[in-house]
Amino acid sequence: MYLSDCFSNLYYQKRDYDYRFPSIAVTTKGQPDVATRLFLRKMKLELKLPVLALVDSDPYGLKILSVYGCGSKNMSYDSANLTTPDIKWLGIRPSDLDKYKIPEQCRLTMTDQDIKTGKEMLEEDFVKKNPKWVEELTLMVKTKQKAEIQALSTFGFQYLSETYLPLKLQEQDWI
Repeated sequence: MYLSDCFSNLYYQKRDYDYRFPSIAVTTKGQPDVATRLFLRKMKLELKLPVLALVDSDPYGLKILSVYGCGSKNMSYDSANLTTPDIKWLGIRPSDLDKYKIPEQCRLTMTDQDIKTGKEMLEEDFVKKNPKWVEELTLMVKTKQKAEIQALSTFGFQYLSETYLPLKLQEQDWI
C-alpha cells in the first residue's frame, strides 16, 4: 500500500533544510483529519520520530495542535489510537513575534471571540500540563495579537524554509 493511497493530503518537498535536518512535512490544511492523525501517531510510535507542529499564532492554531495531542471531542472514543501526546509546539508562537521581529503590519488584532477562545484554552488540561504553553497563550491574550504563518513571508518568500525553520530546529526551540 502506498502512502498516497491512505494520506491524500500529505505534502512533501525536498528543501535545503531537509539535508541539515532530515524531516517530513505534513499539512492538514485546517482541522486534523483521522488519516493524518493516525499517520503521525504511527511515525512517532513505530519510527520513533519527533513530531513538531507549525501552526498559526492564534487560539485556533493551538486548538489544532491540541487535537493532535489529546484528540477531538467528537471522536473521544478513539483518542487513544489517534493522538500524539508528546507533540511539540515549534511555532509560530506568540513570543516569536518579537523574537523574529515580525512587523506590526503583519500582526493581527485578536477579536473578542479570539480572546474568549484563548482564555478557554488556558483552562484546558492539555494546555495546563505544559507551563510554557500557558505562558505563550497568556502572552497572546495579554497582547491581543495573533499572526499567521504567512507573516514570516514579509522577510521573503523562502524565509520560512531557509531561515525560520532551520533556526528553530538548530536551537531546538520547541515546547
